[in-house]
Amino acid sequence: MADNVETVLCKIRPHTTSALAHQKAPATLLRAIEATFREQNTEPSATAYFAALLTTLDGALQASRTSGPAMGDGDIVPAVLYLLAAVIPCVPHPVIRTNLSTTLSLTSPLFPVLSPHAPPLRSQITLYGAVLHALDRPHLDAQGLRQAFMSIIQLTLDPRPKVRKKAAEVVKDVLAAPPLPLAKHPYADKVAEWVKAALTEISSGGLPKFKGKKADTEGSEAAIHLLAFLRPVLPTLPAESLSAITSSLLLLPRLGNPYLSQSAYSILSDLLSLSLEDPTVDLQSHMSELLKVILSSPPIRSDAALNAAWATVLGNTMLAYHHANADECVTQLNKVWKALWTLLESSDGATRKSAAQALAKLGQCFTPATIKAAVKEKESAEPKAPIRKIVHQTAAAFESLTYAPAIPEVLSVISSLIENLRFRNGTRRNSTAAEQLLLPLIAKIASLRVQKTFEHKEAADATLGTAMRILGPEVVLRALPLNLEAADRQAGLEPRAFLLPLLAQPHSSPLGHFVSYFVPLTERMFDLQTTADAEGRSSEAKVWSVLVEQIWMGLPGYCWGSIDLKDSLTAQFSQLLSQLLYGQPGLRPPVLRALKIMVDSNVALASGDPDKVAKLPQTIRVDAISEEDAQANVEFLRTQAESWLAVLFNVFSSVGRDNQGMVGDVVGAWIAIADPKEVTQAYHKLVGLFKQNLAKAQNTSSSSANKGTASDSMTAVTQDLLLLVLPYLSMQDATELLNLYLTAEVLESRDNGVQKRGYKTLARLVESGKVQIDAAAIFKTLEGLTDGLTAAAKKDRFHLLTGLVQLIPSESLHIIPSLIPEAVLGTKEPSEKARNVAFDLVVAMGKKMAAGGVVKRNLVEGMDEDGAEAGDATANIEEYMTMIAGGLAGATPHMISATITAISRLLFEFRDTISSQMQTEIFTTLLVFVGSANREIVKSALGFVKLSIHTLPAELLRPHLKDIVPTLLRWSHDHKNHFKAKVRHIFERMLRRFGWEDVYAFAQEEDARKVLVNIKKRKDRAKRKRANAADDEDDVPKAKPAAGDAFEDVLYGSESELDDSDGEDAPAQNALSKRKAKDGGARLRADNDEPMDLLSGAASRVTTANAGRRKKPGQEAARFKTEEDTGKMVIDEDSDDEAGAATGGDEVAGEAYRETLTSVDGFTRGPNGKVKFNKDTKKRRREAEADEDVEMADGDAGQKPGKKSKKKAEGAKFGQEFKAKKAGGDVKKNGVDPYAYMSLSQAAKKQNRGARIGIAGKR
Repeated sequence: MADNVETVLCKIRPHTTSALAHQKAPATLLRAIEATFREQNTEPSATAYFAALLTTLDGALQASRTSGPAMGDGDIVPAVLYLLAAVIPCVPHPVIRTNLSTTLSLTSPLFPVLSPHAPPLRSQITLYGAVLHALDRPHLDAQGLRQAFMSIIQLTLDPRPKVRKKAAEVVKDVLAAPPLPLAKHPYADKVAEWVKAALTEISSGGLPKFKGKKADTEGSEAAIHLLAFLRPVLPTLPAESLSAITSSLLLLPRLGNPYLSQSAYSILSDLLSLSLEDPTVDLQSHMSELLKVILSSPPIRSDAALNAAWATVLGNTMLAYHHANADECVTQLNKVWKALWTLLESSDGATRKSAAQALAKLGQCFTPATIKAAVKEKESAEPKAPIRKIVHQTAAAFESLTYAPAIPEVLSVISSLIENLRFRNGTRRNSTAAEQLLLPLIAKIASLRVQKTFEHKEAADATLGTAMRILGPEVVLRALPLNLEAADRQAGLEPRAFLLPLLAQPHSSPLGHFVSYFVPLTERMFDLQTTADAEGRSSEAKVWSVLVEQIWMGLPGYCWGSIDLKDSLTAQFSQLLSQLLYGQPGLRPPVLRALKIMVDSNVALASGDPDKVAKLPQTIRVDAISEEDAQANVEFLRTQAESWLAVLFNVFSSVGRDNQGMVGDVVGAWIAIADPKEVTQAYHKLVGLFKQNLAKAQNTSSSSANKGTASDSMTAVTQDLLLLVLPYLSMQDATELLNLYLTAEVLESRDNGVQKRGYKTLARLVESGKVQIDAAAIFKTLEGLTDGLTAAAKKDRFHLLTGLVQLIPSESLHIIPSLIPEAVLGTKEPSEKARNVAFDLVVAMGKKMAAGGVVKRNLVEGMDEDGAEAGDATANIEEYMTMIAGGLAGATPHMISATITAISRLLFEFRDTISSQMQTEIFTTLLVFVGSANREIVKSALGFVKLSIHTLPAELLRPHLKDIVPTLLRWSHDHKNHFKAKVRHIFERMLRRFGWEDVYAFAQEEDARKVLVNIKKRKDRAKRKRANAADDEDDVPKAKPAAGDAFEDVLYGSESELDDSDGEDAPAQNALSKRKAKDGGARLRADNDEPMDLLSGAASRVTTANAGRRKKPGQEAARFKTEEDTGKMVIDEDSDDEAGAATGGDEVAGEAYRETLTSVDGFTRGPNGKVKFNKDTKKRRREAEADEDVEMADGDAGQKPGKKSKKKAEGAKFGQEFKAKKAGGDVKKNGVDPYAYMSLSQAAKKQNRGARIGIAGKR
């Protein structure tokens, strides 16, 4: 508790030097109180601060009794209230209850005085929130407490946002945490009555009055504030009050405020959803009236936001009505459906989406009787049943231009109809109502899907996917054949390959359909693929290959609790699956997934465990086979387990390392249902293979130095298989495996993989509890097997040791000292995973010692005679810390550094258990190492200091600041190993925790003081920068959350406020561009080839594409001539010359501007606007003469436009005189370098502009 108070107050203390009075006053008061504590030798605690602040508040109120308490920024009362609000969450609840009358007598009369002053008023509200949370049921009736709570409720309508928000949070938190054993808070009735009265007053036009900054608020604003408060507290109000609140909310839309109406409808939706979740909320008697009122007050069509909210509340009302009284709800189904269906005509996308969602909720209101009535009259031409009318109206939407923009929403409505009509009148073998009523509509969607002009293919695929999931491929493909074979194409049938990716969903079709329909189809397709490959038609072969792969990807969808598993999983089909596993790597994943689903789904359904069944897909849960059928399937699969395990073992050994995990999951699923005898047989076969391969590997390694031989890989494979079998072994087999692996052949093998898997298997055996462990004997065995230990196996060895430590008897703790060196050195391993497990081992040994016991020093290995004669030691964490600290006397810097790191971890883990004296000794001892000359030791010591400042109590560290500050400042200028940054982060933490004055006072040298001043300035600058950014932008990027465990975050997380200030030259900018979604109106697509029929098929004639979009690059290329032979684009010289003439004016303008900058007669303007003429240099005169020569040549060419200039054609290129005659590279001409006087303007002059170019831009 004291640490929590210190965490809060350490953020207030540094503000004693603040220029802001409201920050300085609480910090100064806090310093004064703490000085009083030191004078009176009082232990600073939450209770002490609370008592001192109440006394201070009493004195301040007594002193200002005549004139009233001052509430300015720097006055004493606001500062006391601020500190009380900060401290009281840490005060024990019994203390608050004991001092309740004093607290109320001092603070309750302040509400009227605090009303005009928002900051102290918020502190007062926070104070009462903590007080109310700490009280029991009898204390809630204390005098003045109810009045104070009602004052806070009134403030939820305050015009000031921060006051209003704080009051609403306090009320919500108080109601959400009623005193035990009450389910509802006693104040909930008062809040409900106040809400009803406020709603009634607002709906009648009343205006609440406030004495704040604003005299009045408008009724609509008060209503908005009230609804914002009501939404979060709604679940905490009494159930009997919700009916009256609902009636009052229905009156608010009549006030004509769109935002108010939207908020009211939204809260009504939440209220209706609450009635579905909480049975105590009874709105059944008001449902009919509620639905009537909502239907009678539809918003105007132009109000998009209100229409969306109205549709949502209407859908929620019908759903709640259905749960309350399904039969009455069905009578209103058609009326509500028509009201919502008209919203699909809206041009607003949000309105259409909300209407579609509400219509989907209406689908959940179908009753079995209504569905049966619709199925009974499915053959009649005129629909009379409500569901038949709905289906007919939905089908007509595809033929109407009115609903053309709403095609995606119509498709989503059809998806909801399919899901809600999955009703079967009887067993699973009967057809669903969706099949009988919606199959023609599904066929219509499929016909639209294949039309090239249909734009909503993704939405259509989603609807067809729903049909595939609910009806199953057997039903869908009967109505929509795939038409993929040559005979179908010759008949002119449109192929439907888009249905194949939908097969992978869980569905109810039997596995026999896949065996009878798809297996022969894939065989024919494979033959066609083989033929195409043989004839060199690689593209066609690839098409058939993709189709075969897509079909087999659908196999897992048939395996979810299939009803005909016994009849379908025949020997012939099983053989085919085995061949695919062996010979078709591309088809291996779906087959493996199917085998796993086949087992897991039937086991879950046979168990009857709700938790296991809940993990299955919803489609399978809703339409599942019976528990008896699932048990029969499991028994059948158990008979197949032996043969399938043999196949899977072979596949596991043949696939690569990356794919073994997938095969291993399937092995684990099948071995879990296998007979114990079969498991034992498989185990013995694997052990025999392991011994055989291990012996071969040893013989190979002794005779040859080659690594990675086949025997090595097979040894690792058998070890992986043994790991998979291990959870299902008997105790006898597990003990045999333990003894097999505790040998030098395994744990000192030259193969890293064998060692790793050996230690991993031993760790799993220890964790399984199937083996009786003699920890001392195993530790002794492992101690002798360290000579051949490889770095790759250390992580698993540490994991094994961690498991064994927990099994050490309390009288055998003398084993732990022998493990400490290995564990401590493991914390410095290069591998991060090995380091983390080593830290776990160090902590596990600490917990074992903290649990108690006896350390027999005479049995500790390596103990000298004096230590052995000292007697037994009592096991505790401090004794363990003493053992660890022995590494500080190590012979190498590496050992000392590792010991400091281990002590840091233990100090963080057991900081609440270790005594203050021990913590002081540890800190003073390790602080010495910060001054070490070895950088490895200093690096660990700096980490320890950083952790200590974060973790240890401030009272323990404050006396040592005189030693900490000078020691750290020694490294403040050292950039190597990032010491400067580390020290800077440590000082930031110290400044936040101890304040500027305390830290700065111990900086002795002037250079050291400059370092601290610089850190403070950078910190203040970064704080101002963040404040300005918060003012400029509302969306300030949030800091990344801490990653990893708490120790890693403290030790390696910088928490630096100066990180952003280091890169001040590159301010962060928000590069995210905000785009507004625009609902483009639908337009008719013009087709030049055929006339448009506006009476049918309108869904495929409408486009929402933007007509004003930019032209794509190369769009005009079709207007140019092309060569018949090559297809190259032909651009005539005349057109090129015209283009050059068209761009001539731009070139002249560009040349003129360039001359003003570069020529002899040019000029530039300076920053103050003064003209500065260019200097007359030799270079500029040469460029001018060269330009004149070029212009003369152009003039000669222009005299005879009908002929090409002979002079221009025969003229030498620039730099021609420097060209090498014998390919010896560039040469000098008359002593001049070839690049010395070649002007860029001459070299860049384009030549041969009239030459013909190809489409690729090449001449």
